Amino acid sequence: MCNKGFSAINIAGLAIGMASAILILLWIQNEVSYDRFHKNAPNLYEAFNRGISNGKLVCWDGTPNILGPTLKLEHPEIAEMTRTSYRWFVTAAGENKFSTKCMYTDPSFLYMFSFPMVKGNAATALNSIYNIVVTEKMARKMFGSTDVLGKIIKIDNDNFTVSGVLQDLPTNTQFDFEYLLPWSYQAKLNGGDEPQWGYNSYNTYVQLKPNTKLASVNANIMNVSKKHSNGEIKEEVFLHPANKWHLYSNFENGKVAGGRITIVFTFGIIAAFILLIACINFMNLSTARSEKRAKEVGIRKVVGAGKGSLVGQFLGESVLIAFIAGIVALLLVQVSLDWFNTLAGKQLRVPYNSPWFWLAGSVFVLITGALAGSYPAFFLSSFKPVIVLKGSFKKVNAAVNPRKALVVLQFSFAIILIVATIIVVQQMKYAQARETGYERGQLMYHYLTGDLGKHFPQVKQELLAKGIATSVTKTLSPLTQVWSTSWDILWEGKDPNDKTDFDILSADEGLAKTTGLTIIEGRDMDITQFPTDSTAILLNESAIKVMQYTNPVGRLVKDGGISWHIVGVIKDFIIRSPYDSIHPMIVYGGRSSFNVINMKLNTANKTADNIKAAEKIFKAYNPQYPFEYHFADQDYATKFDDTERTAQLIGVFASLTIFISCLGLFGLAAYMAESRLKEIGVRKVLGASIGSIVTLLSKDFLQLVIVSLLIASPVAWFFMSKWLADYPYHVQMKWWVFGIAGLLAIVVSLVTVSFQAIKAAMANPVKSLRSE
Repeated sequence: MCNKGFSAINIAGLAIGMASAILILLWIQNEVSYDRFHKNAPNLYEAFNRGISNGKLVCWDGTPNILGPTLKLEHPEIAEMTRTSYRWFVTAAGENKFSTKCMYTDPSFLYMFSFPMVKGNAATALNSIYNIVVTEKMARKMFGSTDVLGKIIKIDNDNFTVSGVLQDLPTNTQFDFEYLLPWSYQAKLNGGDEPQWGYNSYNTYVQLKPNTKLASVNANIMNVSKKHSNGEIKEEVFLHPANKWHLYSNFENGKVAGGRITIVFTFGIIAAFILLIACINFMNLSTARSEKRAKEVGIRKVVGAGKGSLVGQFLGESVLIAFIAGIVALLLVQVSLDWFNTLAGKQLRVPYNSPWFWLAGSVFVLITGALAGSYPAFFLSSFKPVIVLKGSFKKVNAAVNPRKALVVLQFSFAIILIVATIIVVQQMKYAQARETGYERGQLMYHYLTGDLGKHFPQVKQELLAKGIATSVTKTLSPLTQVWSTSWDILWEGKDPNDKTDFDILSADEGLAKTTGLTIIEGRDMDITQFPTDSTAILLNESAIKVMQYTNPVGRLVKDGGISWHIVGVIKDFIIRSPYDSIHPMIVYGGRSSFNVINMKLNTANKTADNIKAAEKIFKAYNPQYPFEYHFADQDYATKFDDTERTAQLIGVFASLTIFISCLGLFGLAAYMAESRLKEIGVRKVLGASIGSIVTLLSKDFLQLVIVSLLIASPVAWFFMSKWLADYPYHVQMKWWVFGIAGLLAIVVSLVTVSFQAIKAAMANPVKSLRSE
């Protein structure tokens, strides 16, 4: 292979490695910048509760409505406070009607957080109960324009005046809304602000005054709930800083225990190693070609060149190659960015207009060039001119040398990534195959918007009479979401210190028939046949274990001052994450509240026909609202989105690692074959077969990959074991995973090396021996 070929391999390897690292760094930058762009970010905190639940010390961000105002009133170090709560509404402006996501909040939200307001006054935009602040996206959706100040948006039976327009939310924030409504409007709907200290259904944020010590504030506020509830509430309150909301969201034993930072750290390591592998290619090819440059070094030393000048020359060459590779890398990033954004679920952009980007890019190229050229520079400049010019220089072919060690390092990391990809995919499939406990197929739901609650009996009757659905029921929430929890449940024999948190659902009747839940004891609720079922409840298996009931049917459970009687026990089903253990659950009867209509569609009809017929019924009874349906199986599938993205990203970078490694292996094999042409020629003249020559040239590389497998396997096992330990419900690692990873690396490396080996073995020995 000519010098141009080796240079092309060097540039291609470095460019792909640098492009991969740039994409990962853009992703990491987005992750670590979550909610750090706010002007007040250093002083912004979210209030958390800490207490005993299910026998463990846990933390949660749900807080009482009254907490924020109390903290600001009683603690002068707190400059501002705001509360948030989400809800879906159908909004209307003229003929345009959409289901939209609202966030209730206090007026202070707009000046505590830096969401730029392009129209309106942030200081007064939420001061009136019927004001609404929309994002630009919401404005365009409702009116086709962002010039909407003073226009009217109808929500339920109330008219709201647009008092402000916000820039569309960036992707690096935990807040997610299309518009803001004043907290005072929520209080109006609820009949006033809820004063209960045990009702933890809202998020509370505070802004501390500058130079305030967090530890001091936490010490002052920790017993605020206990103080104002006369000791009934024993949970502590503490503040969690804005720079940790996204990356440090997991708590163990009442303290921060990581979270998404683990994934960010993992991808940072991947970026570093991919770049290192590209640099290793450069080192290996440069040192492999050392014989061709040995005489050059010898002559330059004879005429007076010092080691320093030689090192500078070789480093300069590598930096120049890195600079060219950097330009190619930017082109690759620009071409692949849209695809990468789709894969990662982000909206990343290269900040070409930022001087910091170009400064960081220049430093990045210099470091990459220096790293890639460091070993070759010192290796080549160390040649002794007398030995070289006598022709006595021989390359070192020891059992262990730096070049072999670098190849082992390359493939070790590649194998680790392959194992990680397989394990993550296995974990996802393991959870996907887990028995959900209900039938998701053809289970459609629609929110109880507008007049649907009032006309539910007629809607249900028509859906059944027309054969659109085989069963219909109302519930508090979809079967894929938990909207309410409580630990204030009372039952016979309960320990006064028990703080078990129950998931809360509600259903009127026919829940098991509609959703396919399994009744393992007693019966389903049926308010038509049993009018007293308005205060009936169902418990899942996990709840029965907590209550330690052997014959639960007929027993009483108290909540909210109401005595509920148990009519049945349902088999545990997954409503939260399929990777987690199932929580105890209570399903309340007809006296509870409802937000969702669930329909089991008739499989005798086409799904499209069922949807079309159902739409006519919903439109007839609820003409002011759009028909917006959802399917439980589609909702359930979204629970795997994050794991699937992680698996895809690791898989992509594992493939790139293999490709870059094989690119270097290809060049190295080509040079080795070229340097042994005369040996191969002699062997062929003496009768050696093509197969034996291919084996001769390939076995050294094969041995290196096998050594890589032996090194990578325990490392991969250690890290993936720690990753799986975070999931209560997880797959067990099998030995064959490492076998597959090793076999894949071996096959790919053999294919890469064999191409050059076969080419060399089939060469005419006469040509290679002619010079002799």
